[in-house]
Amino acid sequence: MIARVQPLTRTRAVRGPFDYRLGPDQRGIRVGSLLRVPFGGARPLGVVVELTSRSELPVDRLAEPVAVLPTGIPPDLVALAEWMAVEYCSTPARALSLVLAPGATAGMRPKQVLVAELTPAGKDALGAQARLSERQRALLERLNRGGRAVAAELGTAALRRLETRGLVALGACTQPRRPERHDVGSAPATPPPLTSEQRRALVPVLEAISGRSGPNEDGCFLLHGVTGSGKTEVYLRAVQATLAAGRGAIVLVPEIALTPQALARFQARFGDVIAVMHSGMSRGERHDEWMALAGGRARVCVGPRSAVFAPLAEIGLIVVDEEHESSYKHEGDPRYDARAVAERRAREHGAALLLGSATPRPESATLPRLRLRTRIDGRPLPPVEILDMRGCHHPLHPLTRSALADTKRAGGKAIVLVNRRGWSNFLSCRSCGHVWMCPNCEVALVLHRAEGHVACHHCGHRQRVPSRCAECSSVALARHGAGTERLEAELADALHDERFPVLRLDADSVGLGSRARTLQRFQASPAGVLVGTQMVAKGHDFPDIGLGVVIDADQTLRFPDFRSEERTFALVTQLAGRTGRSGAGRPGGNPAEAPGDARVLVQTLAPTARSIVLAARYDADGFLRGELERRRMLGYPPFATLIRVVCSASAAVDALALAATLKDRINPPGASVLGPAPLFALRGRARAQLVVKAGERTVAIAAVGAAVDSLVPARRGRGVSVSVDVDPQ
Repeated sequence: MIARVQPLTRTRAVRGPFDYRLGPDQRGIRVGSLLRVPFGGARPLGVVVELTSRSELPVDRLAEPVAVLPTGIPPDLVALAEWMAVEYCSTPARALSLVLAPGATAGMRPKQVLVAELTPAGKDALGAQARLSERQRALLERLNRGGRAVAAELGTAALRRLETRGLVALGACTQPRRPERHDVGSAPATPPPLTSEQRRALVPVLEAISGRSGPNEDGCFLLHGVTGSGKTEVYLRAVQATLAAGRGAIVLVPEIALTPQALARFQARFGDVIAVMHSGMSRGERHDEWMALAGGRARVCVGPRSAVFAPLAEIGLIVVDEEHESSYKHEGDPRYDARAVAERRAREHGAALLLGSATPRPESATLPRLRLRTRIDGRPLPPVEILDMRGCHHPLHPLTRSALADTKRAGGKAIVLVNRRGWSNFLSCRSCGHVWMCPNCEVALVLHRAEGHVACHHCGHRQRVPSRCAECSSVALARHGAGTERLEAELADALHDERFPVLRLDADSVGLGSRARTLQRFQASPAGVLVGTQMVAKGHDFPDIGLGVVIDADQTLRFPDFRSEERTFALVTQLAGRTGRSGAGRPGGNPAEAPGDARVLVQTLAPTARSIVLAARYDADGFLRGELERRRMLGYPPFATLIRVVCSASAAVDALALAATLKDRINPPGASVLGPAPLFALRGRARAQLVVKAGERTVAIAAVGAAVDSLVPARRGRGVSVSVDVDPQ
């Protein structure tokens, strides 16, 4: 038997698979097995992508694998990786690396611990007044009450002495490494009654899960529900039906910070069949959760985009919550879109795909739409007031300051969104105009005052806050703009006391645990303000928010991106949706928890902007109609496919030359290739880009992939690189 193996190398110059002869003791190798193979003087890891009985070379000239690692990849994930390599103009090796079990390349195994257990002789010793010290008797009584325990927690040395007397048995045991649990939000174990809208929305989803869909239905649905309409309960009921049918489910959330809340809800309902996967966990924790899913001990995986690769044997349902979020797009190579990968996996498994959002993407508008038009508590959505900031020189409008003061007096809660980290956008010299820039990237450094440094949010460079200008020695330095850190400080000065905390949630919070504790503190406090970036607008379900504020709502409109209006509409609508909720619709929930005069204030320099005006009306249908018409006229997705190709080099002239060469080689029929155009330098590299706009997606992807591959020999040793982003976000 011959195994075709894809070596896990990062370079595009190596394209497998390569044939290896299997030895007599390697007959158990299957598609997906992880091997160590001889390859060009090295012994890299490789994945078996095919088994065959033939090779272009004589069998006696083929090498044998050196070793077989214990944890391989399910065959369906091998096929998925091969599809991703083509779809995103990457390499099979890079795509396979995404679906490997965490720690598999290092030979990670389950954690073994020494455990102690009381023997029959030990039980007799407790009742027979045997000669025991006080410490020994306490240990035996502990084991008698609680059963088997980890030896290190009780004292291994003392247990060893009891073992020599036959009173205790010590042995190795596998101990699963479980991630730390953070209880955020409400997590009722008992299902609440469904509304009539929820029941109607569930019907086609349950039919798809059970295989009773019509002949022209592919099982993909868009759950379009206003914020607070009970989309999560629809997900829970759909997962319940999937488990009852003997199949597994994947539930994707857009942010790691939302994982604790989602995980708590699903674990409260379904218990230990729930696993979680995200990059904030240790490698050991991710390995054990992966193995639980692969072994069938866990049947539901909850997590951000990487959870789409959960090794479930038979998938019946994939849920993509907040499907409009751009965080579902991976930034590394391959630059996959978890929503597209979820659609592919659902199709391959014959599973239902449920995309949920209050602000759906235009790309999802063509799916069968299931509507939830009202909140589960029956309350209206809070009114939204647009505040014109033209002529205002303070980050907060006078009406905003007044509303926050009223919230404090009333003992209520508020959420303030400013989609910018740090204290100020940048520093400049008042005398000569010098701006402090990143030495690696052509961007200004952001002031983080509490930490005493200015930092680049692209490459991570940081330096001490300057005391004087390096160009003219002036000490007159100006701070421009306001970020979360400045808003937190100003609100704390104006409002903070022990009964009204001001809390901050953004990417400067270190780790998932820190962010979860911030949310727990805000949830537990009867009053206060939560200040943060777009994290505060995503999926949080607090029943007592009386005021929502969006600072600088038109910030995203200033980006040269055809999705800028879509993002602005979603951000304002989602933040408004955190406001004015009650406990109704939850077991034990109290409808009176919601403030009766909840309101939302949107500060902007563009008060007549279409996306902001429609968001203030909660008019998602009107926005989608207008956006689809605009994109149809301009030839943007979903009416065309965009592919972005970025060339980088040490010198700008080399990056532009490489982009120009690529442009000459990319010529799919009916497509236009824009550029090359220079981009700002990033991490010390000059960059140039091309944008391909095409009507025929498959043809365009193939043309770009072939052009990039054709340049591999010419690029070798020149210090230039190419990255391809299909469906850039």
